[in-house]
Amino acid sequence: MTTDRLIQSKSRPFLSNQSEAEYPLVIIVDDDASVREALSELILSAGLESMNFSSIGEFLDADVLDRPGCLILDVRMPGASGLDLQHHLAETGHPKPIVFLTGHGDIPMTVQAMKAGAVDFLTKPVRDQTLLDAVVSGIAIDAARRRETSAMKCNLERFETLTKRERDVLHGVASGRLNKQIAFDLGISEVTVKMHRSNAMRKMAAKSLGDFVRIWETLPDSMRGRQTRSTM
Repeated sequence: MTTDRLIQSKSRPFLSNQSEAEYPLVIIVDDDASVREALSELILSAGLESMNFSSIGEFLDADVLDRPGCLILDVRMPGASGLDLQHHLAETGHPKPIVFLTGHGDIPMTVQAMKAGAVDFLTKPVRDQTLLDAVVSGIAIDAARRRETSAMKCNLERFETLTKRERDVLHGVASGRLNKQIAFDLGISEVTVKMHRSNAMRKMAAKSLGDFVRIWETLPDSMRGRQTRSTM
């Protein structure tokens, strides 16, 4: 095993009150040992942790994808390329923010990487601050993505507690229909619509109509269609 040691800072200025698994990890994948060492020292100076790998295969064998953070990735390495890894992570549901750092970049390669969602595509040698800015952006992107995923999971769990009628009423609300229109659509009274709407919004932890719409938009399209399975 040639995985470099974990570089850990004693000071953590970015985030506080977090467990080790929650603290951002900057993963460096480069086949040049001197580059890995220099990058590790730079990341350490910013108060962040890094873990280094000399190849893509070595990185994939390690169980570190669930840690928040970002990747600093060389493009051309023996075996699979950095662009191959970017594609693999997206295909397997691990769209990790990537900062590409290479001495062999070209315009088509840059365009391909950026279209696939790379944070930046930098050419060696690079200014320390430019690289750190890209890393911080990558960590912020990952944090936002994780918050979004967590919110969607929570909203899905709440949605599963709704009855069929409550889901149907919320579908009408989200479609912009009035209570009396929803009542006509469902063949129930307007008072009953108001009752189901109130109960549903309470279960979904929506404090207002605007809040509900924001919650509704986090649900997958398949969940936002008119429900047919009864949960009464």
